Amino acid sequence: MTMSSPEVTSVAWGHMTVKGCSSTYKDCKVWPGGSRTWDWRETGTEHHPGVQPADLQEVLDKGAKVLVIGRGMNMALQVPASTLDCVAKRGVDVRVLQTEQAVAEYNALARQGIKVGGVFHSTC
Repeated sequence: MTMSSPEVTSVAWGHMTVKGCSSTYKDCKVWPGGSRTWDWRETGTEHHPGVQPADLQEVLDKGAKVLVIGRGMNMALQVPASTLDCVAKRGVDVRVLQTEQAVAEYNALARQGIKVGGVFHSTC
């Protein structure tokens, strides 16, 4: 059975909700079939140098064929070229956008039935 990517139903400063999940997230990861909090402490992520390959591993392992990264409302979160290279080496299309734009892109892809995953930062 193919799992669809859940819709991100709302995004505002410091708050995100995902369809089928009772939790409210500050930062979140979504993938075909699920979602969870994106806890930067797990990988030591900071705004600089930014998103690390380890932040994306879980979403890629869950079967995402396209990955959307939300850099924050003011795009303060960096995404190093080395991280993008790691994703590209797995044959996954990656899109990096301001978070509200990233959520819109993610939801559009999910509605098309594409196995899309995302990591979204909802503040700065």
